Amino acid sequence: MTEETPGFDEQQPDVPSGATSDDAEPKAASPSAEEGAAPAGDTGQDVALVAQLDQARSALTERTADLQRLQAEFQNYRRRVERDRIAVKEIAIANLLTELLPVLDDIGRAREHGELVGGFKSVAESLESTAAKMGLQQFGKEGEPFDPTIHEALMHSYAPDVTETTCVAILQPGYRIGERTIRPARVAVAEPQPGAQTVKADESADADDKESGGPDEG
Repeated sequence: MTEETPGFDEQQPDVPSGATSDDAEPKAASPSAEEGAAPAGDTGQDVALVAQLDQARSALTERTADLQRLQAEFQNYRRRVERDRIAVKEIAIANLLTELLPVLDDIGRAREHGELVGGFKSVAESLESTAAKMGLQQFGKEGEPFDPTIHEALMHSYAPDVTETTCVAILQPGYRIGERTIRPARVAVAEPQPGAQTVKADESADADDKESGGPDEG
């Protein structure tokens, strides 16, 4: 009985006749193939990165435009708020000073009659000074030309010594705050005497004739 030698029963891979052992081993991938595939992958990644970069730039441009628009709107809002705040302040001051005008009129009449004395004088002058600091200005003087935008004529007469409609008496002074008139000056006005212009023109012509020696005699 023959003893079997261990290991001889293992089957060896079938090798075709005429093939060498080198042919039996699987061939490794060619390095040149791997090198040729690499550039194609890199190009695809570059294209994707460029597309992402363009998208990011577009988004940044849009966000920048949005921020600039919001900033412009905020600046306009601030200007409107500041303008409205100043307007409200001016209206409030004008309303307060308008309520004080009768008191200032009483102070003026008391001064004209010599009744502004003692402690009352000090209080009155303090009130007038405070109103002036708040921007209140008095206007209206005798002898100034009548202006319907700032004067209110309560009395009317004719006078030979005026050449245009003139304020001859200030019945109540006018008041303004800056360029805003809160009460016109109430005045008595006088107009030139009817026919006075013609008489003065004739007198002026006669005076010129006398200075020039009169008209030439025939």
